[in-house]
Amino acid sequence: MALCCSTFFFAVLSSILFSAPLCASQKVPNYTFMRNATAAPDISYYDYIVIGGGTAGCPLAATLSQNYSVLLLERGGSPYGNPNITNLAAFGAALSDTSPTSPAQRFISEDGVINSRARVLGGGSCLNAGFYTRASPQYAREAGWDGRAVNESYEWVEKVVAFEPEVKQWQSAVREGLLEIGVVPNNGFSYDHIGGTKVGGTIFDHQGFRHTAADLLQYANPSAITLLLHATVHRILFRVKDGSKPMAHGVVFRDSLGRKHKAYLNRHPKSEIIVSAGALGSPQLLMLSGVGPRQHLRAHNISVTLDQPLVGQGMSDNPMNAIFVPSPQPVEISLIEVVGITSFGSYIEAASGENFAGGSPRDYGMFSPKIGQLSRVPPKERTPEAIAKATEAMQGLDQAAFRGGFILEKIMGPISSGHLELRTRDPNENPSVTFNYFQDPLDLERCVQGLSTVEKIIESKAFAPFRYPNMPLAMLLNMTANSPVNLLPKHTNSSLSLQQFCRDTVMTIWHYHGGCQVGKVVDRDYKVLGVDALRVIDGSTFNYSPGTNPQATVMMLGRYMGVKILTQRLRATAADQTQQ
Repeated sequence: MALCCSTFFFAVLSSILFSAPLCASQKVPNYTFMRNATAAPDISYYDYIVIGGGTAGCPLAATLSQNYSVLLLERGGSPYGNPNITNLAAFGAALSDTSPTSPAQRFISEDGVINSRARVLGGGSCLNAGFYTRASPQYAREAGWDGRAVNESYEWVEKVVAFEPEVKQWQSAVREGLLEIGVVPNNGFSYDHIGGTKVGGTIFDHQGFRHTAADLLQYANPSAITLLLHATVHRILFRVKDGSKPMAHGVVFRDSLGRKHKAYLNRHPKSEIIVSAGALGSPQLLMLSGVGPRQHLRAHNISVTLDQPLVGQGMSDNPMNAIFVPSPQPVEISLIEVVGITSFGSYIEAASGENFAGGSPRDYGMFSPKIGQLSRVPPKERTPEAIAKATEAMQGLDQAAFRGGFILEKIMGPISSGHLELRTRDPNENPSVTFNYFQDPLDLERCVQGLSTVEKIIESKAFAPFRYPNMPLAMLLNMTANSPVNLLPKHTNSSLSLQQFCRDTVMTIWHYHGGCQVGKVVDRDYKVLGVDALRVIDGSTFNYSPGTNPQATVMMLGRYMGVKILTQRLRATAADQTQQ
């Protein structure tokens, strides 16, 4: 096979993600409380205002609406009726869409790694690879969560969005390879985080339809919740009285026509604004609202409500590295289904695709040169000519380039972290974020151990049917290292040094977190330190990523904290009545 290595890799990846036929559209739920923000009144009042209808915001708002009036503000649109979101075979198509109305908003970290943030009801659960697995009991204990309530909250989520995948040949070979090389025991199918090899859950049902956090809104009380789409919050409003903490009491948001609206909390000591805008959006909104590092806010002419230098700190993204394995035979379309939870802090997962060579691919997905993802070209030099040249090269590839899959490793934690800063005062613009991948040597060590494990799987007897015998590991590593997976400069010795391979081929698996961390920006009840009536409940509060994949825990957290807030308010009301 005479194929160009640098185009071979990302052509295959994009083919795995995009070129299969789409299933029929999924039935759209009849959410009578969902409307476009253009229909919102200029001023309105609620018991709770939840900012961000994402992976945490949807279950949180649904839960709170059981007893109180809730306004849920989502800056994006609905996921329903969009086959690029709902159909497994179209995974990644939304991530490659860079239009202003895309459900995914692309950003490039200061590290040079291309990434994406959700801009759609349901958040990241509308864009990800669908793997559903819980955090470990140790993670829950360290977070200070009640174990029984955590389990009940997971089960509440799982009744709607979680399924057991149908494990076929590629994923079975990865599972058997993991067991063969000693990632044991075999834990079968489980949602739980258990050392060894297991089949996890998926949010794709057996018909290939995605079920997202937006589906959890079916639990909502339709008479008590208002959901506004295309509602971009510009700032949180505070009352500031001498000698007391600033108190959040309202928000300013704009609809898709740019018209300004204000929503206020009903006058009650337990009414709150809850920010669930994600690991980029939540610290960004706090800063835009005057809660953040004083000097940075003043540099952007933002009035300081609270000097809080830790807002935007502790930003981490779990680095992912993968090796592409061309297959001599067609394989099934599969996203993440099997995971190896190693003893050294690396998680092994895999994805695969059928032979997609028939016909012309419509797009090249999240590794597409159409969106300027050219590894050796700095962002400012990604000319239309360079993009067109790379696109043309891929269209002329041999059919064999469209067959195979990826085995990847993701490290736990991570330990390395960076920070987030505002670029502008426009909430629609991405902030600047630095993750400092592999800054800590232990992160790099875990990556090397993870890749060594991937190599052993590729060389295992169980995986032999899916590997060309005349393609040594060095060739596979070089194919991967020479592909445009990020904007970092490459080195010539990637196949010889796994340390350099980790640095050169680092990608995101979209598990970034931090910026409003517990113990630094919020307390263990997720109340923002130094102000009243304001919480942050989402992945921005995590000090490290939960489990192998975080979405199950983010959805659980929305439900868990919703129940806790209702319980605390009920107890407070009962105590007040007793005193009277």
